[in-house]
Amino acid sequence: MKHEAPHSPVHSHAFGQDRRRPGETRTLIVIAITATMMVVEIWAGLAFGSMALLADGLHMASHSVALGINAFAYVYARRHAHDERFSFGTGKVNALGGFSGAILLAMFAVMMAWESLHRLIFPVPIIFNNAILVAVVGLVVNGASMLILGHQHEGHDHGHDEDGHDHHAHHDEHGHHHHDHNLRSAYLHVLADALTSVLAIVALLAAKYAGLVWMDPVMGIVGAVLVARWSLGLLRTTAEILLDHQGPEDKCREIRESLEADGVTRVTDLHLWCIGPGIYSLIASVASARPQPPSAYRDRVPTGLGIVHTSFEVHPDGI
Repeated sequence: MKHEAPHSPVHSHAFGQDRRRPGETRTLIVIAITATMMVVEIWAGLAFGSMALLADGLHMASHSVALGINAFAYVYARRHAHDERFSFGTGKVNALGGFSGAILLAMFAVMMAWESLHRLIFPVPIIFNNAILVAVVGLVVNGASMLILGHQHEGHDHGHDEDGHDHHAHHDEHGHHHHDHNLRSAYLHVLADALTSVLAIVALLAAKYAGLVWMDPVMGIVGAVLVARWSLGLLRTTAEILLDHQGPEDKCREIRESLEADGVTRVTDLHLWCIGPGIYSLIASVASARPQPPSAYRDRVPTGLGIVHTSFEVHPDGI
């Protein structure tokens, strides 16, 4: 059995997580905007009797907390990127921030639905003009926050460790964009705020001009259902990363085919898992009738897959 020896006694496993991400600054800006609008909408919802508006304000309150968690995740991952206690760096802190935000989304979806059902059974008077005005302002603020955060995935070059260790030989040379689950969580919170603002406006207009007062709490329920769906999707994708779910099947297949391309090598074991936004670690065992050094098999791993850390075991075929 051959094990790949390190190129140097000590090498970094930061994998670019020590760099400040664009999402960090965007998130901090949106926190300030969201917290301000939160206070305005909660006050207006209580003062003007609009459940949809109050739900929007409470939603913003939850998102202020969630966005704070997202911001903390960015800072923590960056400041602890070189901490040796993290075997593969702090990339998964990004997924943990997204997972936490998804839980908060789900919790407040339940709260929105409960309060809306209560208002549906026990309606309260609504001061329509004032409530509509505040809802429109909230929508504008949410739209601006969405533009600040952006929905595109971040692209970044993983580069090389300071010691020159070539784990990074297989970074994404094609500039593929990577999933920042922490940023996605923040974006979904703001998107949910925008949705509840739209629903509040629709409900208030329907109640004012068509007498459909029941539309106000019903729209709160509709918003809660949609937010719950978003939260479940984010929970699923981030949980797969946190639980070391096997990497994408197409990537695994491409790696296996490249390693076995010589016709004498068999991949006997292969593990590919995500260790950060768009970056992966690979451990593989191969058996070959003509064994080569582990570095030779590492060089066969296709570039452009975001693989930043590899480890190989090589066995003579039949043993």
